[in-house]
Amino acid sequence: MASRDRPAHDGDHPDPEARAREICLRLLSAAPRTRAQLADALHRKNVPADAAERVLGRFADAGLIDDEAFAQAWVQSRHTGRGLARRALAAELRRRGVADTTVNEAVETLDPAQEEETARAIVRRRLPSTRGADPAKRMRRLVGMLARKGYPPGLSYRVVKDALAEEGADLETVPDPDPFD
Repeated sequence: MASRDRPAHDGDHPDPEARAREICLRLLSAAPRTRAQLADALHRKNVPADAAERVLGRFADAGLIDDEAFAQAWVQSRHTGRGLARRALAAELRRRGVADTTVNEAVETLDPAQEEETARAIVRRRLPSTRGADPAKRMRRLVGMLARKGYPPGLSYRVVKDALAEEGADLETVPDPDPFD
């Protein structure tokens, strides 16, 4: 049996709903979570599905679980902090179990001009580390870096080409982008 001085372990609760509440509260106190993440954690801890659903429903009604708010905060935080674009943000949210409509609404709040400016800022920061390489190689590296962050190929190429041109690089050796972009 658990003492008052230490938290109860998962198996210490005969009541599955109390156990589910404890698991959810512990997870939510560490970081915001989606409903799907909490449901998965409860499933891994062998909490009966009916008890898990009741607890998750009550947490949602109380506003402790809000996938829409989670998605909005995630998009702003990860775009600002890591420079991720819409495509990468949408993939991350889907991996966390957020519904497609909620994902789409959240990433649509990201202004295309803001997304482009972020791409330009990332390229400006990384450009000095590519000096000394030929312009075609610099283009590939920088466009590839933006692609890994989820930026579309056409935008990536344009932003990198502009940055290289501002720097005075010889763009004759830089290939044109694929016509499919």
